[in-house]
Amino acid sequence: MLDFYKIVKILWKKWWNIFFKQNIFELIDPEKKEKYSSKVDKIIYRLKAEWYIFSLKAWVYIVPNEEDKQMNKIELIDKYYMKLAKKYITFYAGSHYYISGIKALEIHNRDFSIPEKLYVVTRNVNKKITLGSYEIIFKTLKWKHQGKSYNLYAKFENFTTTKKIENIDFKLANIELALVEWAILTDIEESLKIRLLTKMIKKYGSIFDGQIFYEIGKYKYIMSFNRLKEIAKKQDEWLYLLFLDVIKKNGGLFIGEGLRGF
Repeated sequence: MLDFYKIVKILWKKWWNIFFKQNIFELIDPEKKEKYSSKVDKIIYRLKAEWYIFSLKAWVYIVPNEEDKQMNKIELIDKYYMKLAKKYITFYAGSHYYISGIKALEIHNRDFSIPEKLYVVTRNVNKKITLGSYEIIFKTLKWKHQGKSYNLYAKFENFTTTKKIENIDFKLANIELALVEWAILTDIEESLKIRLLTKMIKKYGSIFDGQIFYEIGKYKYIMSFNRLKEIAKKQDEWLYLLFLDVIKKNGGLFIGEGLRGF
């Protein structure tokens, strides 16, 4: 088991890194002997007391630099949010994930602001993490067909791309999948949602890959395509006709959205 100052020396080499308690436990006690558990807790307490590490929330720490020591916990979460998000995503989902919905759309539009809710589609994780006033929501996507339930992660993984944010690689829905996913989410004010969808169709309509919409349309998003076709009707005739065709090919009903102010 390492002594205290050897632990501090190692931590000094890791400024700005994010640690879970188990990472510090492994650093302090590489042999992972359960009998040392109480000693590890005492060392963590001393590291916090002497400002070698800061606690961002229960069992989550950073090794602070001098600037960090002048910041409160809310400011620190904002500063380290992307690293925290990637740490949690890697811990719970490994590489089997993608950022979905509105944040994926915003990233494609070069908006890298911190979202109140970050939706992460995974192969097999359903969980909610709270970071101050923010939430990371892990979810699986299910599709029922002919009495059987299917996990859609394997189907949609092909419709993802990797973007670098603050020098960190994140996997997210490509612009077509993000558009369709966000068209069905209903947890914010309707007018805000329509405004963003309209903006993305206007700005990126000419580069959308129509075949991807056809592939996505085989699954559970007919209501999304109905919504998108109504928005596209006034913005892009090609997309309007494409969305109509996706609905038709997948046995969906054509539903107008006029009463919702499109």
